[in-house]
Amino acid sequence: MDIRSIIAPVIQDRESLEEFADALIDRAPEVERDIARLKKTPADREVIADLFRAIHNIKGDSALCKFELGVVITHPIETMMARFRDGEIPFSDLLAETILVAIDRLELATEALLGGKSLENLRLLKLVQGLDMLALASNENVDRQCAEVIQTVTGFSPVIGEISSRAPRVATPNPEQVNASTDLQFFRSLALQLESRSPLFKGRTMRILRLALETNKAASNAVDPIQLEAAVYLHDIGMMLLPESIWLKVGKMTAEDKLALRNHPSFACGLLQRMPGWEGATKIISQHHEMPDGGGYPNALEDQDICAGAKIMAIVDAFEAVMLKHIHRGKNRSVLRAIAEINACDNQFAPEWITPFNAVIRKTVEN
Repeated sequence: MDIRSIIAPVIQDRESLEEFADALIDRAPEVERDIARLKKTPADREVIADLFRAIHNIKGDSALCKFELGVVITHPIETMMARFRDGEIPFSDLLAETILVAIDRLELATEALLGGKSLENLRLLKLVQGLDMLALASNENVDRQCAEVIQTVTGFSPVIGEISSRAPRVATPNPEQVNASTDLQFFRSLALQLESRSPLFKGRTMRILRLALETNKAASNAVDPIQLEAAVYLHDIGMMLLPESIWLKVGKMTAEDKLALRNHPSFACGLLQRMPGWEGATKIISQHHEMPDGGGYPNALEDQDICAGAKIMAIVDAFEAVMLKHIHRGKNRSVLRAIAEINACDNQFAPEWITPFNAVIRKTVEN
């Protein structure tokens, strides 16, 4: 194994790598679904065979497309699955989570390579080294080794609780904001209408609100909490004005789908612009898909031109989106994997807000 293929992989054949990425879009959900099934029935030989086959197929795709990174990540997983199939090691929650984290990293690495982005934050060498050791671990050391791999690669404990969906404590509008309370009640009712469009959205609004307000509080309320609350309620309300076949779509979006989705913030902004006193929330919503490197939309703003509230919204909204993605796949919401993905892609977000966001997650876990 050439270590450079892990720490600094190069695209030998872009067309082949794109084919691998397309195949992985289908293979990764198979792995998640099979692991969810195996957790329920760990002795089911058919499910075991399905999961082994899914991992083997990803490895085969990697080799066929000359993507060595895919091979070195999946080979030790395949070895572990063979040992489990043969009764040498048990299938535990920690082993399941380790496999899922590894597949997540492979997806992120593939996307980053095709997008010309850095892979440094993915800690791929640590991942491969940990998986290689895990593949050879004795029965009694498997869970300990799994925990070490997860901790080393993600920076977080392998056991993280759920984010509460209960309504958090919110700020009270001051006397100058005469209509703010009434407006906020209306905005919240619209957000709950959006939630009602899919059972997978249940509790989404309050989770995002809690994380946004707590992250802001961790930075001494740098953003007006009232404006931030309004932005949380309305940032995605424009989705309801788009065809459900687009914004509730499971799987890869077409270029036309992505273009249509880019219009959704403008609907909420159009509403708020006609309501005095919500200029701050309007700005947050309009910019919450912008990125510090200028790669966001709708205006390709760079870091200094993006407001702090939009930077918070970008992180918490992406966090919830990652959890939703995994629910679609395996009906398994994982805070660990969501926070790990956000940190692995932190160049996509404002670094000064990643630290307080992580602090909020850690505090949530401790409580």
